Amino acid sequence: MGVFSFFHELKTNVSPKRMFKVLITDNHDVLPKVSPSIKNIETVQGDGGVGSIKQTNFGDDSPFKTLKNRVDFLDAENYVSKFTLIEGDALGDQLEKICYEMKFEDSKDGGCVIKITSDYHTKGDVVLKEEDINAGKEHAMGLYKACADYLIANPHVCA
Repeated sequence: MGVFSFFHELKTNVSPKRMFKVLITDNHDVLPKVSPSIKNIETVQGDGGVGSIKQTNFGDDSPFKTLKNRVDFLDAENYVSKFTLIEGDALGDQLEKICYEMKFEDSKDGGCVIKITSDYHTKGDVVLKEEDINAGKEHAMGLYKACADYLIANPHVCA
């Protein structure tokens, strides 16, 4: 098994608190409204805190049916989350799991910078290349931007 790490960041015009809520703690309420491919997000184990497992169910138009993420670390005061994609179509036959760390930091000019580290744990001796994960990364960045746009248009959401 190999581990391949990638880092990326995204600048938004929304506060770290609101972006943390929309993407981490309140994602079950907002993401299905923002992304037509997400049918719902449900907590299938736990109370949403550390150790909980959340399942994302996708609609018929999505190439995926479900994803399960385990919450590994949650710091709502400093806007840091670690979670692991442990099950689902996105893992395919090459990945055992994907571990994520997301940090939401104040930006110098307002808004926030989302810093994301992704550790891809491969099965066997599979070797991943950055271009192999670019489609997923671009989809995630598009979702984060759509969430920021939704929050700007709806200032009462995740306030």
